[in-house]
Amino acid sequence: MTNPPSDLLSPGAHDVLLDGLTQRYHVYGSGPVCLAVPGGPGVTWDYLRAPGLEEFLTMVYVEPLGTGGSQRLPSHPDGYTRERCTRSLTGLLDRLALPRVFLLGHSHGGFVAQYFALHHPDRLHGLVLYESAPVTGAEHIAEAGARVEEFASRNEGRPGLPSALAGLRTVGSLTDDEEITSALRALLPVYFAHYWDREDEFRALRARVACSYISPLDENGEPDVVDDREHLASLAVPTLVLVGRHDVVCGPRWAEELHALVPHSRLTVLEDSGHFGHLEQPEVFTAAVRAFVRPPAA
Repeated sequence: MTNPPSDLLSPGAHDVLLDGLTQRYHVYGSGPVCLAVPGGPGVTWDYLRAPGLEEFLTMVYVEPLGTGGSQRLPSHPDGYTRERCTRSLTGLLDRLALPRVFLLGHSHGGFVAQYFALHHPDRLHGLVLYESAPVTGAEHIAEAGARVEEFASRNEGRPGLPSALAGLRTVGSLTDDEEITSALRALLPVYFAHYWDREDEFRALRARVACSYISPLDENGEPDVVDDREHLASLAVPTLVLVGRHDVVCGPRWAEELHALVPHSRLTVLEDSGHFGHLEQPEVFTAAVRAFVRPPAA
C-alpha cells in the first residue's frame, strides 16, 4: 500500500519509487509548493536549504538521481541528462498529485529547471533560475576562468587562496567520490564573495558538503551540452533570475543574458554574494523570491 500524497508532503525525508528507482526528497515549510533542484551535478542537497523561503513556501528539496539517498542509474556515472532529470521531476510531481508548482534550480539545477520549463510550462506557476546560464561549453569555461582571476586578485595574500585554487584546478579531472568531495571542500571559498571574512559562519558547510561523481555524458557517451539561447525567447513561464555579483561559476553576464532572453523575466543581483547568495545575503535572497511568488494585488 502506498502513502497518500498528503503524507508524502509531510515534513521530513521521503523516498518514492519512480521508474523503478528510489527518489529521495526533503520537505520543509508551508505554503505553495516549490521544488528545489541543487547543483553540481552530484552535490548533496542540504547546502541549498533556505529557511527564509520555508516561511511562505513548502520547499521540496530534491536529491537528484545518483546523489545522496537517491538511486543511481544503471548507466552510472553516465546518463544523467537534463531530459532524464526532467522525467524524474515530472514523475515526482505526478506521485505527489501536484499539477503545478514553483521550480527553483541552482547552478546545474538551473540548467535542469530551464529544460523542464521549456518542455513542461503547464506544470509551473513560476521559475527561479538561481545562478544559472543559457549555455555551457567553451564560452562558459572562458568566462568562469576570467571570473576566477578576478577572485584571485581580490583575495591576493589570503593564506587559504592557493589551496582553494588548487582544488578548483583539479576537481574537473577527478572521478572518485571521495577525491571530488575533498577538492570541493578545498575550492569552496571561491564560491563565496567573502568566505575568509566570514569563515566562522561557513566552516561547518565546508566540512560537511559532499559530492558524487556524475559525468557530463549521456548513456551513449555523448556530451549533454546546454545551449538554450534559441529556445528561451519562447518561454512563457513567469521567471525570476537571481545571481551573485561575485559568482565565478554562473555570474552576472549569464544572468543578464537569461534576463534578456526570457520574456518579462525579473532580474535580481545580490551585490555582496558569490555562488551562494541564500547563505551570504539570506534576507535579500528571501525578499526577492517572496516578491516573485507573492506579487502585489492588482
